[in-house]
Amino acid sequence: MRLLEGRFAIVTGGASPRGLGKAAASLFAEHGAQVAIFDLDENAARAAAADIGPDHIGIACDVTDKDACEAAVAGVLGRWPRIDILMNNAGITQPLKISDIEPDAYDAVLDVNLRGTLYMSQAVIPGMRRQKSGSIVNMSSVSAQRGGGIFGGPHYSAAKAGILGLTKAMARELAPDRVRVNAICPGFIATDITKGKLTPEMQDRILAGIPMGRVGEATDVAGCALFLASDLSAYCTGTEIDVNGGSLIH
Repeated sequence: MRLLEGRFAIVTGGASPRGLGKAAASLFAEHGAQVAIFDLDENAARAAAADIGPDHIGIACDVTDKDACEAAVAGVLGRWPRIDILMNNAGITQPLKISDIEPDAYDAVLDVNLRGTLYMSQAVIPGMRRQKSGSIVNMSSVSAQRGGGIFGGPHYSAAKAGILGLTKAMARELAPDRVRVNAICPGFIATDITKGKLTPEMQDRILAGIPMGRVGEATDVAGCALFLASDLSAYCTGTEIDVNGGSLIH
């Protein structure tokens, strides 16, 4: 059963080979969607799109630039009839302590993670409202819930917590138009961002806090994104789903 047959999706920050966005884009494609991968690096975006199949496209987009978001979405709509799914995956992190967060660092992390989520959503919402359907999947983090993670500083926690608030507010406002908005909160996931940055001691400490006894994979998050993008979650909006192996059982 292909859950996204005939649908059109955008995944931001999707060019990293071992990233969450690329894994989700690949799974969306397997389930019948045509996918537009947005990334700062146009060549990388095009390569990632080609890697998942001939029907997909890669587009350069700086999600912190509102005009760029609108232009990129217009480019997609110049080729495809509509946008059914937006996965706001683009994000950055910095391993800083609270006293070390300078204005430029704060702006960079908040802009890409939180402002980018808002701008990209604003770019697709008018079309979703007109068609009376759509699913927006926002990427938050366990860092937002527990006040810090493995690598991200307090400004990263603040940005990802902001995404949770933005998700719920958008979900409430857009529900009458049958546009759903949900968030995923991954725990520690093995991606390019974390590759090579863990000492054996850090690895042991992380695993000790995960009841399932393993580090998460990008495909674990992609599966949750597929659920939220598809009609399997037709009555879910304003939710935050933990994907962390039980490391934050409320």
